[in-house]
Amino acid sequence: MTYREIGSSKIKASVIGLGAWAIGGGTWWGSTDDAESVKTIQAAVDSGINLIDTAPAYGFGRSEEVVGKAIKDRRSKVVLSTKCGLWWDDDQGAPFFEIDGRKVNRSLKANTIRQELEMSLKRMDTDYIDIYHTHWQAIEPCLTPIAETMECLMALKKEGKIRSIAVSNATPEQMDEYRACGELDANQPRYSMLDRAIEADLVPYCVKNNISILAYSPLEQGLLTGKIGMDYKINEGEARNGISWFEPDKRKLVIDMLGGWADLTKKYDCTMSQLVIAWTVAQPGITHALCGARKMYQIEDNCKAGDLVLETADIARIRADVERLG
Repeated sequence: MTYREIGSSKIKASVIGLGAWAIGGGTWWGSTDDAESVKTIQAAVDSGINLIDTAPAYGFGRSEEVVGKAIKDRRSKVVLSTKCGLWWDDDQGAPFFEIDGRKVNRSLKANTIRQELEMSLKRMDTDYIDIYHTHWQAIEPCLTPIAETMECLMALKKEGKIRSIAVSNATPEQMDEYRACGELDANQPRYSMLDRAIEADLVPYCVKNNISILAYSPLEQGLLTGKIGMDYKINEGEARNGISWFEPDKRKLVIDMLGGWADLTKKYDCTMSQLVIAWTVAQPGITHALCGARKMYQIEDNCKAGDLVLETADIARIRADVERLG
């Protein structure tokens, strides 16, 4: 497994991280087996994946609780990443979405951040978080100034409750404001070979300012594993709903493209998932890839991508293929 530093934090995290969104279950991801999820997380850590990323909103605390159970006897081996900014305990914040009977708001006020952190620490039975992200940025009518949010985060860092500060779904302009008030080590945006929008401005910004990029959904919700065919049915409310690449016409283009890389999987003796993940973390500025997993075999698959090195010509060939898709 390859490890890279998170910004300037001195924290070394595996280039392959375990994304724990699906572990929270609920409407987005359907039923999930907590006992199996615990074993999966433990297998990840034992295999060298030390970066575990979760959030309070993943199953409304369920993901964090499961992660906490899994890492209880190996906390020192884990780079634990979680988030703040999605609030549902009362009406504070700006309305964002409703799911599973809860109204979720965006709030990056100091009082809600502190409450969220304490609840996360309790759920995961730990006294510190390694990487603490603002999950989604504040918006009107609760547009808390970034300076106020960062003042709170810097205070939490000084208190030893968090080790590094990160953002998620933030623009370069917003990151400028964060950096003007303190230390920013990472950004967690959506990125896959099918969704490369951040390459235009966010990636160059992060490279210039030594900000790590922890890419979420690098396998495009499983479509890039090569295991989703034309017969796959998406249930109403699933996280995959609304992703245009799952539409039949576009899905066929992706499936055909993956089929054209059979010689590459043979050349590197790897699965399609491993090939895609290795390509992702080989892109300039993409320092880590957060890959979801709820089952042991998924960890085994993802982990092997952590030391797979692709030749420059093959990286260029894959990019050319995905760019032809549009």
